[in-house]
Amino acid sequence: MTHGMRMDPHSGYLDEGRSWRDTATRYALVPLRVFLGVTFIYAGLDKLTDSAFLSDAGSGSIGDMMRAVRDSSAIPALVDLSLKNPVGFGYAIAFGELAVGIGTLIGLLARLAAFGGALISLSLWLTVSWGADPYYYGNDLVYLMAWLPLVLAGASVFSIDAMLRSRRRQRAGAY
Repeated sequence: MTHGMRMDPHSGYLDEGRSWRDTATRYALVPLRVFLGVTFIYAGLDKLTDSAFLSDAGSGSIGDMMRAVRDSSAIPALVDLSLKNPVGFGYAIAFGELAVGIGTLIGLLARLAAFGGALISLSLWLTVSWGADPYYYGNDLVYLMAWLPLVLAGASVFSIDAMLRSRRRQRAGAY
């Protein structure tokens, strides 16, 4: 006899018949989605509202930060590219973080959003935090690894993607 309730991933309603382990497995990535989504939204908003960050030079500016990490980065050419227009690069990172965070949090194009988050984290790891010694002090590597389960699994519950899949299935079943 099975005990517990389960949430149907398509309708969002509880259904009897699944064990608590099945339920825990189904919802295991939700805390990660919430954490990464909120963190990336916050990071993007923090950059957009920080006039010092969105400057070519000066204390706390994206320009000075990129010049400081250029020689210790794994890919100096990537840093050089950002230095051609540091303010534009700062805006691109900030808006990218916002898009990734929102997509992840609400589960809209969740795999694509997670892939974008992984790319942002990878580029920051290879540039900004590459010089961390030992390597595991570089937090961008941890974020990169945190994005990978979401790239693979997407957002199967509590997401716009799941709602849209459910609607497509309902429509396909109606014909």
